[in-house]
Amino acid sequence: MVKRGPEAGDMSSAGLSGPTSLAAVSLHTARLHIRELEPLDWPAVHRYAADPRVVEYLWWGPNSEADTRAFIEKARAERIRSPRLDFDFAVTTQPSEAVIGGCSLHARGRAEYRTCEIGYCFVPETWRHGYATETVAALLDFAFATAGLHRVFGLVDPDNGASARLLERLGLRREGHMRRDTLIRGAWRDSLIYATLAEEWTGRRATRP
Repeated sequence: MVKRGPEAGDMSSAGLSGPTSLAAVSLHTARLHIRELEPLDWPAVHRYAADPRVVEYLWWGPNSEADTRAFIEKARAERIRSPRLDFDFAVTTQPSEAVIGGCSLHARGRAEYRTCEIGYCFVPETWRHGYATETVAALLDFAFATAGLHRVFGLVDPDNGASARLLERLGLRREGHMRRDTLIRGAWRDSLIYATLAEEWTGRRATRP
């Protein structure tokens, strides 16, 4: 998991300059459907957002029911914003449409920088099945090909080796190590920065067999 997810608050500082047609995103992979959050999703979202194992390396959570409901309402309100600041999605399995996690893109910096922070988390029962890799790849395809972003980055706790390896497998570059930049349940934690640019990602995708 990276450090964004279903928290109630908001840290976005700028909007995207992309099209306003991004109000109803629906992405499909071989096994997954990545879609907008709906009110009836809250019990499934709360299942992982309230799990201490899921939020161990994250600055938010474990969520209360009120936190999770507020997060979903905020995500739904963001859909009609122009330009849209944040993308918070449910990740579901196909064809069952069971919610197994969430993923996000959140705008950072000035709008013309076209930069977003990526986030993702999943119920523990689905770990080590490749769902996170599949999700992040689809989200990066969307970020660059559809949303018109220039750069996407993720923040990873140094102790979260699985998440760091996932981003490295996908070709994201480790750009830095920030010391004690994140307060997680009363303790200051470091963050590793992983990032990729639009031309880097599309170049790698074009050369894949």
